[in-house]
Amino acid sequence: MTAMQHISVWLDVPLRGAFTYLHPQPLPNGQRVRVAFGNRELCGVVDNSVPPQALDEARCKPILAVLDELPPLPETLLQQVRFAARYYLHPQGQALFTALPTALREPRAVTLADRQSYRLNAAGLDAEPSARSTVQRQLWQALQQPQSRDALRRVHPQATAFLKQRLAAGHIDILPWQAPPLQIAAALTLNDEQQAALDAVAANLGRFGAFLLHGITGSGKTEVYLQLIARVLAAGQQALVIIPEINLTPQLIERFAQRFPASHIVCLHSGLSDGERLQGWVDAWQGVADIVIGTRLAVFTPLPRAGLLIVDEEHDGSFKQQDGLRYHARDLAVWRANQAQVPVLLGSATPSLETVANVEAGRYRKLLLSARAHGSARLPRIGLVDTRRLKLVDGLSEPVIAALQQRLARREMSLLFINRRGYSPVLACTACGWTSACKHCSARMVLHLSARQLRCHHCGAQQRVPLQCPACGNPDVQPLGEGTQRLEEALRRLLPEARILRIDRDSTSHKAAWDAVYQRVHAGEVDILLGTQMLAKGHDFGALSLVVVLGSDGGLYSADYRASERLFAQLLQVSGRAGRAELAGDVIVQTNWPEHPLYLALTRHDFDGFAASQLQERREAGFPPAASQVILRADAPQYHEAEAFLQQVLALCGELPPPLFVFGPAPALMARLAGRERAQLTFEAPQRAALHAWLRALLPQLDALARKAPRQLRWSLDVDPQEI
Repeated sequence: MTAMQHISVWLDVPLRGAFTYLHPQPLPNGQRVRVAFGNRELCGVVDNSVPPQALDEARCKPILAVLDELPPLPETLLQQVRFAARYYLHPQGQALFTALPTALREPRAVTLADRQSYRLNAAGLDAEPSARSTVQRQLWQALQQPQSRDALRRVHPQATAFLKQRLAAGHIDILPWQAPPLQIAAALTLNDEQQAALDAVAANLGRFGAFLLHGITGSGKTEVYLQLIARVLAAGQQALVIIPEINLTPQLIERFAQRFPASHIVCLHSGLSDGERLQGWVDAWQGVADIVIGTRLAVFTPLPRAGLLIVDEEHDGSFKQQDGLRYHARDLAVWRANQAQVPVLLGSATPSLETVANVEAGRYRKLLLSARAHGSARLPRIGLVDTRRLKLVDGLSEPVIAALQQRLARREMSLLFINRRGYSPVLACTACGWTSACKHCSARMVLHLSARQLRCHHCGAQQRVPLQCPACGNPDVQPLGEGTQRLEEALRRLLPEARILRIDRDSTSHKAAWDAVYQRVHAGEVDILLGTQMLAKGHDFGALSLVVVLGSDGGLYSADYRASERLFAQLLQVSGRAGRAELAGDVIVQTNWPEHPLYLALTRHDFDGFAASQLQERREAGFPPAASQVILRADAPQYHEAEAFLQQVLALCGELPPPLFVFGPAPALMARLAGRERAQLTFEAPQRAALHAWLRALLPQLDALARKAPRQLRWSLDVDPQEI
């Protein structure tokens, strides 16, 4: 009887170890398999680097099937997952399945597009169909040249049956996929700073180097990316470009496709179907794709010919995953580039303070673009409107209305930015002070007037707008404050001749929404763009000459120490949408605090001065990047349950060895979310290595404690948290 092999298999379960299964033969690292787990069947991944448990065969289950329609997952991906799981203190099985496309997480084989080509051989050319067989003759004539399966189906729908018949007869040769010759369209002429940045990174191709491309808005960072990628493709290598938002993808894809018309460009983001994402991911893994452009999760995409990694808008908070494996795509990209010995380029007009600190420490090299790329373009003038003594009309001051009228008369485009969607952020009673609080969250429900609904933007709860105050019966309930929908209504009343386009999550929910937005804007069909932070990043609207910022003061009051950094970056980014071409740009910020240092730095476009002051404050307070943090979060139906668990963890920790500190338990900033009360412990140390080593040693005890906790309690560890 053949001895069964003990195989270590990772599963997508919240447990830290691999599981041991039996199979008649050894299996390679990275092989997908189907296994039984409890009363379920799961997909597993073989990992021979983990010694299997020495269990009696009677206690082990067999592997049910080997899913070998694809090669085993590459070792580079497995190494990246091991690092991510260890650094972010997360179960490795869950980390691995987070990195995979959804289709590869399922316990079944996958089907991919046929990338092969087909052509008649000598026997096939001799076997000419009769003139009466019209369909077969059309297909026979088409196959005298190499044809893909899709191309043959376009000749006639019966192509699949014809192909099957001729393959069985030996009349057709199967040709492996071949990349078309590289084509690079004419590039723009670089200015001196762009050329210096290009040369610096290009000199590092073939070895690791981390670069910050700090370019003001409109400075031509994307052109530097394109010309760098041209050199990478010419060397037969692949490039990975990670972007923060799905809505940047259509514009970016168009530019890349125009520059590299024959290259296979893959786009990876959550807006794709499972099949589309799988095909793109596998194309990148198999070396078929030349360029991969994707959002956060694309950092795990395997690239056998990796030559360059780019993280655009590297400061953006969306690069940090906020559930499950709480990784930061920018930081993983830097680690991955080091492992692959290729350069990584981080681009931003407002770099994160972590990146600025790495530049100061000499770990990253800064490349500066201080001028706008368009010959006549200049940074916009930023002015502050003190609204403390001004009468506002639906949130708009007289100077703002006048500026909008001027642009409309000159046929120039304007942008109104307010980071609140909906009609009004709260509904209130004028008699008793009742407000539309969410029953499930520590937040107000937002009024969506057109749908006659109150909606919580945190948990998704919805309810009809009450006809009278639920507390006192007063029929006079009023919306307080402005959202995008209320401003749209006001603008249509104040400027009836203006063509207004509102852009927020409500108006751009369908798949092709951003394509339609770009078409309307570039066709000159929009006078005023109105929207949320979706408009603040990366978009290039050449006819835009005025940006108006409303409601930004709220960012000054947050208890989160990162709030000022985020607000300044957001305002500088949205200001940068103005004046990117021939038209001079102006920015108006309505505020009750025109003397605030943040706004004064904004009017000077003084990112370096603002960043230096913020870094100094962080050092004095002992906050990141001057220290390392890990937050242990717990949530439960009742606050005392979450707090009790964290108190047990605190007792488990005992007296922390210097220089480690722990703060809490304390409620989260949003103490209640989706019906669950949230509390947290914050661990902090000046050095990351000491904090991580101590927490890794604590993990087995923490897991044991969690197993004894009430079933309704949930907990997680967040390494390098971006939100408190």
